[in-house]
Amino acid sequence: MRLTILLLLSTLTLISCSEKSKSEKDLNADIKGTWQLVSSTTTENGLSKTVDYKGELKMIKIFNATHFAFMKHSINQKDSTSFDAGGGSFKLINDDYTEQLEYYKDKNWEGKTFNFKLTINQDTLIQKGVEKVEKAGVDRVITEKYIKVKN
Repeated sequence: MRLTILLLLSTLTLISCSEKSKSEKDLNADIKGTWQLVSSTTTENGLSKTVDYKGELKMIKIFNATHFAFMKHSINQKDSTSFDAGGGSFKLINDDYTEQLEYYKDKNWEGKTFNFKLTINQDTLIQKGVEKVEKAGVDRVITEKYIKVKN
């Protein structure tokens, strides 16, 4: 009887572990690739500001199985001040997306963890969450909309 119960528990544990791994693998497969930012809305102190990335500003975010990187710049050749880039590792479990920012031009942001809700619907990715960096005086909610770049 004990052996039967032990075998049953072992089997259930193996099944639940393999199902979770498969689910996480499928989600990471959906996010892999290059995404172009279409719009970004920032809400801070009750005020919202939306930036359209279809004009002068361009930004992409690239994901592999474990890491992300982003790059932003102005297509105006005279404006080199708008360049921004960073990256780090991430985890995606269901719609819970967590970034660990490892590289960024402002060292106050490095080493910070950011938690977001993420949805992917066909070629559209929406990322929403809080960016809080006390040393940089940042405490805001961001909503970013990306479109997957086709090869």
